Amino acid sequence: MSIQSAINKELFIPRDERMLVAVEVSRRKRKRMSFLPTGAGGDYNTFICVSVTNTRPHQLLITKVKQFGGSSTFTKRTQWTVEKLRQVNGINPNKDCPEFDLVFDGAVDQWVASSSAEKCLFIQILYHACKTYWEGKVGSLGKVVRQRSQSAPLEVGAGRSVPSPVPAPRTLQSRRKSYVPPRQTEFINCQPKLTAEACTMNLVIFRCKVFMNRLKNRMVANKSRSPARGQPGQRVTGSTLGNVVHRMNVALGERGDKLSLTEDKTVELMHKAQQFADTAHKLALKYSK
Repeated sequence: MSIQSAINKELFIPRDERMLVAVEVSRRKRKRMSFLPTGAGGDYNTFICVSVTNTRPHQLLITKVKQFGGSSTFTKRTQWTVEKLRQVNGINPNKDCPEFDLVFDGAVDQWVASSSAEKCLFIQILYHACKTYWEGKVGSLGKVVRQRSQSAPLEVGAGRSVPSPVPAPRTLQSRRKSYVPPRQTEFINCQPKLTAEACTMNLVIFRCKVFMNRLKNRMVANKSRSPARGQPGQRVTGSTLGNVVHRMNVALGERGDKLSLTEDKTVELMHKAQQFADTAHKLALKYSK
């Protein structure tokens, strides 16, 4: 079972939540506290998880999870709703990098992911989750406004009750003025392939890169644990598999770059085709008169 599946099973499923993505991170500037124990007892792994509740109305949550050294269990440390997430900073919009910032109300967390692919996968899924969440919020607000506008209060006269359409618009207008829409999460310094031009192919590429990086790290860890003496065959096999993993990782990166270039060319051809169609339509209108 992978670490993400273990976190989901241990922390989120019992709370009727569904984890969307988890990324292992470390602080760019670690806070040093003299009163905390140091050494092996103070070692821990940190994960930033994005989850959604199964009950309606759905809530999008960001959770910080820790796993302390020597323990197989996970501990939920801090949890925020997406309304408190003000900004996601991708640090570099021109190339893949593992650094990113999460800005909450009254807190700024500066993180470094275990790899650039994991950071890209995390930001892409978080962006789509936020977009879906805020679109649902706007849709539910419009539904409530339409229901209120259709229901008008009744005035009781001398003999019968007659609908009074006059107070309804005033009440609706005052409610619209008093309502302050929530501020949506801002994504800055993120690559276009993660936000505006994100597609399913990029998501598949990032998942493949993450899988290859985890496989490589696991092979390196197993190689370091195995005895070095008397087993030359294992060392050769480990190095050969490491080279294969490295080549596959490089091939995936090159394929991702080619797919991005193909996507850009496709968008450019679509714009040219639209311009050609507009010009042909204008000429047809011109000569038809």
